[in-house]
Amino acid sequence: MLVLLSVNYHHLCTKLSYYDLVFVESCGFKIALCQLLVTADKERNIAHARKAIEEAAEKGAQLVLLPEIWNIPYSNDYFPVYAEDIDAGAGASPSIAMLSELSERLKITIIGGSIPERSGDKLYNTCCVFGADGKIKGKHRKIHLFDIDIPGRMTFKESMTFTAGESPTIVDTEVGRIGIGICYDIRFQELAAIYAARGAHLLCYPGAFNMTTGPLHWELLQRARAADCQLYVATCSPARVDNASYVAWGHSTVVGPFGEVIATTEHEEVIVIAEIDYSLIEQRRTYLPFQKQRRGDLYQLVDVQRLNTGKS
Repeated sequence: MLVLLSVNYHHLCTKLSYYDLVFVESCGFKIALCQLLVTADKERNIAHARKAIEEAAEKGAQLVLLPEIWNIPYSNDYFPVYAEDIDAGAGASPSIAMLSELSERLKITIIGGSIPERSGDKLYNTCCVFGADGKIKGKHRKIHLFDIDIPGRMTFKESMTFTAGESPTIVDTEVGRIGIGICYDIRFQELAAIYAARGAHLLCYPGAFNMTTGPLHWELLQRARAADCQLYVATCSPARVDNASYVAWGHSTVVGPFGEVIATTEHEEVIVIAEIDYSLIEQRRTYLPFQKQRRGDLYQLVDVQRLNTGKS
């Protein structure tokens, strides 16, 4: 059963001015985080995600975010068996076909969580971003792979199966400029800083933190990235399955540009709906203008990708 939480507040549209932030005609919109219960039945998971997205759109969401690895259980045993060839088209990627069809039909932007992607002889943990025309506007392959070994608590090595992505991903959508990371990517402030410098309004992280690191770091990292960059941060986790080989923490969340939690939930299956207001970004930066107070004579952010391509 899907339960909806709604958090709303006033919104005023003003032009944004930090770095190369792009102006979005409508600054206020609803975002939905679909914290889904994932089973071992891939077809069931795809149909269930479809229902959740449709329900979110009915509630007015213009942007829908899905969890990391939402179409199969999070397990190295499942990744290679159920990986999809995204570039080969709808027949080879039923998860992507469903998201494309829904985004076009419902006229919404979908951050498609992540699924295992097969590309040649490599597997990636991949998030696709769909515009309201149903087309893929961006594809992010998880840059930082989750390899952890806490004796007696948590051991998992994504690198046993996945290959790391090579590129930051920032996408211009109908609801603003969005920087994409997947789960472990959120730990790396440098990636978020690159997105902020490239003019992102919102950072979206589909994730699946676990029962060891989740209670300690999940909300802390979201609030830190939002406060560091004075941007919105949205995360979406799978719902918790206590008898799974990998147990997700849950707690999908939206954080505002002052590091304030706007909407969150617990670990059960739920759709969280919140309102995002980009005018607050400029307001917060006016209150606390530390972005302009950085000591460029002492330290600098180097965007290697832009440096290598010659972009300003």
